[in-house]
Amino acid sequence: MSKKLSEMTLEELWQLFPIILTEHNDCWEKYYAEEAAKLKKILPIGTEINHIGSTAVEGIWAKPIVDILVEVDETVDLSKISATLQDNSWIKMSENNRRISFNKGYTESGFAEKVFHLHLRYVGDNDEIYFRDYLIAHPEVAKDYEALKLELWKRYEYDRDGYTAAKSEFVKKYTALAKERGTNDIQE
Repeated sequence: MSKKLSEMTLEELWQLFPIILTEHNDCWEKYYAEEAAKLKKILPIGTEINHIGSTAVEGIWAKPIVDILVEVDETVDLSKISATLQDNSWIKMSENNRRISFNKGYTESGFAEKVFHLHLRYVGDNDEIYFRDYLIAHPEVAKDYEALKLELWKRYEYDRDGYTAAKSEFVKKYTALAKERGTNDIQE
């Protein structure tokens, strides 16, 4: 009998859900649009929903997991949004007083066909948008990011935290550059 996801250790989860990179797939934009439409029906009016992460950057390899950033107004109680999301098949993965992370598409037998990570935050906590937009505006930097990820892939295949940490300097550098230049000036 297999364990439920909630009963697995972090190491068991990493074995079941390794880092996988694939060439860009146009279906990711469709998956995002479908999921965003569902979210708009259940979340408060005025909620910002964005496709982030490498699946939002055309032409680079990515984990086949669509990342979605949901930003809500500071007056909104995150725990209420969390309950709504969980009532709609999202699994809460981590939480602090300003951020909650969810996923969908993780099963006891591995990844489903469509896999999502949802990052619930207050408006303005959105560095990933700056990074995404910078990569889109600078294809050569996007290719450098892709090369870094491909280099790290097998070394950290079963260590998601290590993989993320190994990319963090690159991500921080270009996010800061994008913020310094401003969203309207990233084409420079």
